[in-house]
Amino acid sequence: MKFTIVGPPQGKARPRFARGVVYTPPDTANYERVVGLIYKASKGKLLEGEVIVTIDAFFDIPKSAKKAEAKQGVIRPKVKPDVDNIAKIILDGLNGVAYSDDSHVVSLTVNKRYSANPRVEVEVTEIEDSV
Repeated sequence: MKFTIVGPPQGKARPRFARGVVYTPPDTANYERVVGLIYKASKGKLLEGEVIVTIDAFFDIPKSAKKAEAKQGVIRPKVKPDVDNIAKIILDGLNGVAYSDDSHVVSLTVNKRYSANPRVEVEVTEIEDSV
């Protein structure tokens, strides 16, 4: 199952504390919700087996970058969010939607690239039983 989240890639923000309560920042919670909704709208179903997730995060080409090299993938974004935070927000958004728990994810690949169209492309693949 492949789907795309249009707009600049976002990363998982750190939990916040207020009045002794820990909570997820609203921007993070909203983005996670959007990830799950787009997965469902793409005819995604709840997978029960082992899952492979591939995430390609496309960042806008900055004015300072050499556009041709950025488009060809010769240079890659070295900007925030970090790949681990991109992965976390996507995996948490798919939790309970694409799989019952993110412990089902047995392989994860995250790439940061440049594009004139910022977005995040996600592929979720269930490993078929070989028995």
